[in-house]
Amino acid sequence: MKLVIFGLGYSAGFFARAAMAQGWDVTGTVRSAEKAGALSREGIRTLVFGGFAVSRPLSLAVAEADAVLVSIQPDEEGDPVLRTLANELAAAPNLRWIGYLSTIGVYGDHGGAWIDETAECRPTSARSKLRLETDEAWLDFGARSGKPVQIFRLSGIYGPGRNAITKLRNGTANRLIKPGQVFNRIHVDDIAGILLASLTRPRNGAVYNTTDDEPAPPQDVVSLAAELAGLTPPPETPFDRAKLSPMAASFYGENKRVSNALVKRELDYVLRYPTYREALRVLVGTER
Repeated sequence: MKLVIFGLGYSAGFFARAAMAQGWDVTGTVRSAEKAGALSREGIRTLVFGGFAVSRPLSLAVAEADAVLVSIQPDEEGDPVLRTLANELAAAPNLRWIGYLSTIGVYGDHGGAWIDETAECRPTSARSKLRLETDEAWLDFGARSGKPVQIFRLSGIYGPGRNAITKLRNGTANRLIKPGQVFNRIHVDDIAGILLASLTRPRNGAVYNTTDDEPAPPQDVVSLAAELAGLTPPPETPFDRAKLSPMAASFYGENKRVSNALVKRELDYVLRYPTYREALRVLVGTER
């Protein structure tokens, strides 16, 4: 079984390793030869893809693929993979699964209400609007080509090396208090697990919210991380007094509770980390 991953970043890298453990032959793309060398030493075949020129080895890998995951952000012209490889994907004889990693940011603000995949998408930021356009482009490609396309809308990603304990230890954690504000999150191991579950149950046109069970105030996550790690939490800061970058402030402009019921029901997936609590108790023993 051959899997091609476009964009071997943090989340896709965990998925690649999990797929290899299940017997998949994995080829992934990176943007530089330096990163290709590092990943190749882990046993992942790597090819350079900058979003425009397609090498012959990459074209051949797509032609032979059983599954393709796209984990590359769109640019102003849309999705680089669709732009350069749509014909090859449509013609690939064995291709039975295409996954696209998107974001729950496409839903925009819902005033803290619970939402599922049927909710209206009303993105506010330019990056989320571009993501929604790309979601729709991939779904349209699936409908036209007959290749099963699945969209995975990820919430806030965390895991080894990227979590509240890491931020506490490197001095970048904060506790901003905005009453009623919650964020959704997902452990990187569960992203990999959900993708693996979908590989065995492809459904063209599927959209899955990829998130854990408990949207939570961000300051609660930092407080528990500090308690578990034996560290002093940063002081609480009212949101209206915080000095945030425009991007950071935009996250606080959206408030929603995202349901993962469809992933559980349709993919029969059981979360390894249902909430941040279980994950932090594991991470505290591994983060140094």
